[in-house]
Amino acid sequence: MHFLDQAKIYLRSGAGGPGAVSFRREKYIEYGGPDGGNGGRGGDVVLVAVPGLNTLIDFRYTQHFKAARGSHGMGKNRTGASAPDLVIEVPVGTQVLDEEREEVLADFTEVGQRIVLLEGGMGGRGNASYATSTNRAPRQHQPGIPAQEMWVWLRLKLLADVGLVGLPNAGKSTFINQVSNARAKVGDYAFTTLVPKLGVVRHRDREFVLADIPGLIEGAADGAGIGDRFLGHIERCRVLIHLIDISGTDPAEGLRIVERELEAYGEGLEDKPRLIALNKIDLADAELAEGFAQELRDAGADRVFPISGATGAGIDRLLDAALDYLPARTATENPHIVNSDDDEPEGEWSPLG
Repeated sequence: MHFLDQAKIYLRSGAGGPGAVSFRREKYIEYGGPDGGNGGRGGDVVLVAVPGLNTLIDFRYTQHFKAARGSHGMGKNRTGASAPDLVIEVPVGTQVLDEEREEVLADFTEVGQRIVLLEGGMGGRGNASYATSTNRAPRQHQPGIPAQEMWVWLRLKLLADVGLVGLPNAGKSTFINQVSNARAKVGDYAFTTLVPKLGVVRHRDREFVLADIPGLIEGAADGAGIGDRFLGHIERCRVLIHLIDISGTDPAEGLRIVERELEAYGEGLEDKPRLIALNKIDLADAELAEGFAQELRDAGADRVFPISGATGAGIDRLLDAALDYLPARTATENPHIVNSDDDEPEGEWSPLG
C-alpha cells in the first residue's frame, strides 16, 4: 500500500426535497383541501476519525463525495424521506483545510471524533402548510434548501509520541527496527526512507509510538532532497530524537544543519525538546566517540547519548530519557498505536497522487 498524506477532494451535501402541491380528492368528500406534504432533509457530509488507518491512499482513487438529496413530499400529507448522512472515514491526525489551504476547518486528534462538515438542505414546505382561513386552496410550495458544496484538502499528520530526525544515512531505519516492531528498509545509501514510518516501542513496561521521517539535508526548507514536507508528521510529538552519524565528516555540522532546517520549518519544532544520539559507535573507539560527543556539547547539545543502532549499545539510556517526556500509560491507553509496515512506493510515484 502506498503512503499518501495529502489529498484534494470535492464534497457536496444533499439538497432538501421539494414540497408537494396536492389536493385531497375522495369520492363523496367535497372541498377536500390541500394535502401536499413537506420534502425530506438532505444528507449531511460527516467526517469521522477511525483507528487502523495511517494513510490517505483511498482518496487517491475517489475524489468526489456527494450525499443523497431528500425525497420530495407527496399527497395525503406524506413527508418525504430524509436522506442518510454520507460518512467519510479518515485516519486519526487528519486535518481538513479549505481549498486555498489557508484555514483549518477540522482537526481529528482522537479516535471516534466526528464532525459535520456540510449540512444537508432542509426539505421544502408542501402546500398543506400554507393553508389558512383566508387561503384555503394554496398552490405555493418550497423547492427545498440547495446543497452545500466545497473543495477541501486533507492533510495527514501522523500521531506519534517521539519523532526521529537526522541527516540521510544516519541510521534512523536501523534504529527504529532495533527498538520497535517496524520493518523499515535499510540500505547503504541516502534516502532509503522515502515516506514516514511508525513503530511501537516497548520499554520498561511502557509503550509509545516512534515516527521516522525521511532524512533532511541542507536546504530542505527550500525543496532540496525530499524537502521538509514530511516534518508535519512530527509536529505533534512530545520529544525528538536527533540521530547523528559518528562516521560522518563533521557531526557538529550535521547537528547544526538539522537544527537550521527545523527552525526554518517553524510550527514549534524548533522549541521541542531534543535528545542527541551519536549513532554507530560500534564503528569507532571509545576515545573518538567521547571526542565527538564533546564537540556536540560545544555546539549546543545539552545531553549526548552514544548509541549503536546495529548492536543496541546505549539504546536503553536513550529510551529512558525519552520516557521522561511522555505520560505514563500502557498500550491499551495509547489512542494512536498503529503499525506502519507498508512497502516503499515503486517507480515514479508522487505523494500528491
